Amino acid sequence: MLTKEILQALKGYAESMQKTVTFVVQTGEHSKREELVSFLSDIAGVSDKIKVEERDTDGLLRSAVSFLLEADGQDTGIRFSGIPGGHEFNSLVLALLHASGTELKIDESLRGIVEGVKDELNFEVFISLSCHNCPDVVQALNQFALLNPNITTEMIDGGLYQNVVEERDIQGVPSVYLNGELFANGKVDAAMLIDKLIEHDPSLKEANKGQSLPMQDVTVIGGGPAGVASAIYSARKGLKVTVVADRFGGQVKDTMGIENLISVPKTTGPELVGNLMEHMNDYDITLKEHVRVDNIEQGNVKTITLSSGEEIRSRSVILATGARWRELGVPGERENVGNGVAYCPHCDGPFFKGKDVAVIGGGNSGIEAALDLAGIVKSVTVFEFMPDLKADKVLIEQAEKRDNITIIKNAATSQILAEDGKVNAIEYQDRATNKQHTVEVAGVFVQIGLVPNSQFVKDVVELSQYGEIIIDEKCHTSEPGIFAAGDVTTVPYKQIVVSMGEGSKASLAAFEYLLSHEVAEPEEETQAA
Repeated sequence: MLTKEILQALKGYAESMQKTVTFVVQTGEHSKREELVSFLSDIAGVSDKIKVEERDTDGLLRSAVSFLLEADGQDTGIRFSGIPGGHEFNSLVLALLHASGTELKIDESLRGIVEGVKDELNFEVFISLSCHNCPDVVQALNQFALLNPNITTEMIDGGLYQNVVEERDIQGVPSVYLNGELFANGKVDAAMLIDKLIEHDPSLKEANKGQSLPMQDVTVIGGGPAGVASAIYSARKGLKVTVVADRFGGQVKDTMGIENLISVPKTTGPELVGNLMEHMNDYDITLKEHVRVDNIEQGNVKTITLSSGEEIRSRSVILATGARWRELGVPGERENVGNGVAYCPHCDGPFFKGKDVAVIGGGNSGIEAALDLAGIVKSVTVFEFMPDLKADKVLIEQAEKRDNITIIKNAATSQILAEDGKVNAIEYQDRATNKQHTVEVAGVFVQIGLVPNSQFVKDVVELSQYGEIIIDEKCHTSEPGIFAAGDVTTVPYKQIVVSMGEGSKASLAAFEYLLSHEVAEPEEETQAA
């Protein structure tokens, strides 16, 4: 399972380990147990600071294919049920290194929130090994467990625990449970986990109230292609820059195939996000990740309040918050998210193996989703609202060659039906005849475009009727000193390469603004008054 190259890389990582980490495997019988022990033993073979021990954990672990991590004999609170391969291999490697003493890369304000938890929190994260969003959640909760002994977390491979998945009616990942109750599911990220922790105990962010960074020249809100381009261009001008991102990479992180980024013939979203981070790290840029902006106070100096309770005072602001999946807005959609309604075919497709599913949307994302799902499910029915598909010709041709893909055009989805808490059909209207039809499906994947993430600035800058931030040719918004770039704006063509260019342009416009607008420090303003 582990190649020589991977083991060699692990050997290099292990050289920095400060503590001995033991993989404690629960004793017992399981068809995958031998494979798990062999997998962990291969990892342990790269360093004498990594051990494997088989032991009865007296109920701490779920089954004989579960293991926990101890650091110098102390339980870290991190558990894995299943073999963390695929996208979760990085989660295991990071857990191993962090447990051994490698510094956690978590913002100090968030560290304070997690360390302040006084209640006993036991998390369970149901994942699919093909889900590229799940590792973010697993890794965040692993860090929470390492920071606070009151917190434990368990990664559970849904493919190996079908009985538990069926018992809890789980049809989407990641699905996070806290103390046995559903905590979050569907599109979960670390920022949402922090939000929910604060919601669970509002006093957690009190310690951060009133704390603030030194005055910033530019604060970029958003960590996607537009935001990163803005930050790099600003830093290259010698400006003091902070990036605030609830999820670094944004929607790009969910894109598996990218073939239209000029000069890069082919890449994936996760690879591109890694490259964006690597490039940004070449500059002196402060990153506030996994937090959201609650409020922007207008004025000569902008005051930005974060969900962590901190404040940032900034001479200028660039809004680059991108967009999110658009919802259908029909009965049965929101009620069944995680129970048959999904937005990520890569994440949730494996839960519908051998079943009939629907894809709503005939654009590139819809046809790509149908092609991805066709190799897993029994059949895919694509519903397109318009008389013709909007996807690229090459994608349409591929879909038409698949025996298990059916395309229905001119179809207006009416509602999503469910029985016993699970999706069982979709109802649509033929727009040519006005007749209603019902198609039995076990899952519905919604792929109808994006909605701009602009709600938090609706009272700050002018928005279009579609919620996009209105900008001019230099990315100026209606508020002096606030600029915007990328998919959140009125700029046409929502493309990665366009967003990068717009982010760069917004930075140059902000620099031009700062040169022509003298903005005093708060103390200077007070003295002048």
